[in-house]
Amino acid sequence: MSASLPSSATQPITTAAHKTKRRRSAIRLGDRSLGLLGIVGFLLLWELLPAAGLVSSAYLSPPTQVAEAIWQLAGNGDLLKHVAASLQRSLWGLALAITLGVTLGLLMGWFQRLEVVIDPILQLFRQTSALALFPVFILFFGIGELSKVAIIFWASFWPVLLSTISGVKQVDQLLINSARSMGASQRFVFTKVVLPAASPSIFTGIRLAGAYCVTALVAAEMIGAHSGLGFLTLNSQEVFQIPTMYAGILLLASVGLALNYVLALLEKRLTRWRKGLTLNG
Repeated sequence: MSASLPSSATQPITTAAHKTKRRRSAIRLGDRSLGLLGIVGFLLLWELLPAAGLVSSAYLSPPTQVAEAIWQLAGNGDLLKHVAASLQRSLWGLALAITLGVTLGLLMGWFQRLEVVIDPILQLFRQTSALALFPVFILFFGIGELSKVAIIFWASFWPVLLSTISGVKQVDQLLINSARSMGASQRFVFTKVVLPAASPSIFTGIRLAGAYCVTALVAAEMIGAHSGLGFLTLNSQEVFQIPTMYAGILLLASVGLALNYVLALLEKRLTRWRKGLTLNG
């Protein structure tokens, strides 16, 4: 018969676990409060600088005017139009970059000869700025949506590719040799050992690509665009609608934050096994 611990022995362990959990929750809540305090302080400073005359409101619109501009955009339907156009371009470019970048990165990281053949060409193209290639994209794809998606794809592709290659190469060789010694096939080793072990690095590249795609969005909407947050920001600057210009900048930042949050949530869900390894370690 197996002996069980008395309840008096397990109670201290349970109490300690609850105390640790409460302490961690309190720390997280404190960090969030400090972050919120920083945002509030920044907005107050932004509001006070033009009001005090330290900066002209013609060049730095206070947050109240920016919020009013966003409200007007939402009221006349322009906000939804610009956000939808930017999201469509960004997501298409990012999706293509992730698909091609992860696929090619896995192949180059796993097959050394393939990397030797392709890497010199990729290194040459990697040094070429997306802005420098914008005339080429317009020449081949015109000034429509395809050229805008192409420049976003180009800017987002490289962090995904390089992080994927690095992730595959940094997989512990002991794990691979152990799986092979037990008779595992190449396909099993690749899908069950290499791919999970490389996933943290892959997601790092994907999140970097999410930031790059929002940055490239402004450049993509510089030419031939009649909608989008980048177009809204640049057009507002040209007609000197400064509150609307700042509204476009804030909306672009919000899209970037939302995209990063979604990618981080996706990473957390697809790499839940890392939490168990951390706890065991």
